Amino acid sequence: MSLNDPQWGRGGGAGDGGEGQRPPRRPEGQDGPPDLEELWRELNRRLGSLFGSGGPGGGGSDLGRAVLGVGAVLAAILIIWMCTGFYIVQEGQVAVVSTFGRFDSITGAGFRWRAPRPIQSHEIVDVFSQRQIEVGTKARSGQDRLKEALMLTDDENIVDVQFKVQYRIKSGPDGARDFVFGSRFSSDGDPASVVQQTAESAMREIVGRRKMDQVLSGEDTKAQINDDVRLKMQEMLDNYATGIMVTAVSVQSIQPPESVQPAFNDVTQAEQDRKRQVNEGGAYANDVVPRARGDAARLIQESEGYRTKVVETAQGDAARFRQVLAEYVKAPAVTRERLYLDTMQQVFAGTGKVLIDAKSANPVLYLPVDKVLQQSAADGGGRAPAPSAGAAGAGKDGAAAEPRGRDAAADRERDRESR
Repeated sequence: MSLNDPQWGRGGGAGDGGEGQRPPRRPEGQDGPPDLEELWRELNRRLGSLFGSGGPGGGGSDLGRAVLGVGAVLAAILIIWMCTGFYIVQEGQVAVVSTFGRFDSITGAGFRWRAPRPIQSHEIVDVFSQRQIEVGTKARSGQDRLKEALMLTDDENIVDVQFKVQYRIKSGPDGARDFVFGSRFSSDGDPASVVQQTAESAMREIVGRRKMDQVLSGEDTKAQINDDVRLKMQEMLDNYATGIMVTAVSVQSIQPPESVQPAFNDVTQAEQDRKRQVNEGGAYANDVVPRARGDAARLIQESEGYRTKVVETAQGDAARFRQVLAEYVKAPAVTRERLYLDTMQQVFAGTGKVLIDAKSANPVLYLPVDKVLQQSAADGGGRAPAPSAGAAGAGKDGAAAEPRGRDAAADRERDRESR
């Protein structure tokens, strides 16, 4: 049937069931696409029945009712399409609205509306939650973990580094906007991949500036590495305008690769033994050196005391000699005799004495008087022994010999002066 047929779009006649006026249908059992004209007539018929039919003579108004039906359907579709622009933003979240892919605005929590797609779109961003990634930890698969964890040090050694990074979106509208539009440049479009790649790059740079012994030295080095990596990551993320703020970096483990772990343990044990021996040597030195210094100081003080004693003794002897010289100038003979007697007294004070009468015709050996006195004092008798005849004689002869000795000394002195 042609579209110019006056019966196009009308239902069956009033006098019969309309079966004779219907256009011929496709024979039953014949395969093929449906008849477009038949579909169009069926649509018009249903719209006419929906808005009422004017009977057989209402052909002019059927077209208007069809237009109204189409308009109503389009209006319903438009309303449904406009309702797709409503969305809800929860507390702690913001929505980034874009118009034709370009940033438009930031909306806060609440029931919001924006123009439906494809005019505008929105993305919900959680700006308060903490996010975390792991690099090189045991939770990752074998090859991927080794690829991330193995890093080269400054002295060309390899270490296995495992660490975690905590981050969140920066506060303010710029943080959410940069997070949506500036952190999707990775191959998979995931911001976590950007943070992971940045963390791995920053850690490799920081570890590459240190030697292996410095990296493995202890907790202080780990804390320093954490701070350096965090600052380096933040600098790199700010340069890319990702809107991400790194809150913490935590190094879980730094150790040599598993394949060389036994050899490294031997090196570590040898280093510990070296430090132990150095400490023992230091302790021994701390014990011996102070004592040696004390002995040296004591010897120096004793030497100083001996020097002072000798100098003062020499000065005293010199002063006494000058005094004796002054007296000798005044009376030489008396001074010489006095010196002689003093010298004899000093000589005979600590020696045993035996008195012999050498001028008599028959020399008599007298007893040692000093020994007798010492023996009597040792016996504790407290009584002087009775002098024997020899002792008495010795006493008399000694008393008589003393003036003769003085006269002889005086004669010798006068002879020397005369000569």
